[in-house]
Amino acid sequence: MDVVKYLLDMLMPFFSPMMAPLMLGFFIIYAAWYLTSLKTFAPMTREEAQLLWKIHKTKTGCEAQKMREIKRKNKIVGFKCECGYKHVQKRPIIR
Repeated sequence: MDVVKYLLDMLMPFFSPMMAPLMLGFFIIYAAWYLTSLKTFAPMTREEAQLLWKIHKTKTGCEAQKMREIKRKNKIVGFKCECGYKHVQKRPIIR
């Protein structure tokens, strides 16, 4: 703890009183952006994955015959087409 106090005392002359609120505001905005951009995998049913794959095929003119399911913790979270297209369903952690 003494090391942290020593470092703060050493750096304090470099930070003016006007700089501290600016840095605090930047940190709060960055933390809010970071927390709202965190995402986790959202499970989907096999039918949903097949429907999304069919939509992909019709929109892009893909001629692939098969798709592979992408699983996380034994739940389907997306699919990968033979053409290389990959769709993974994600949702924000904080809503």
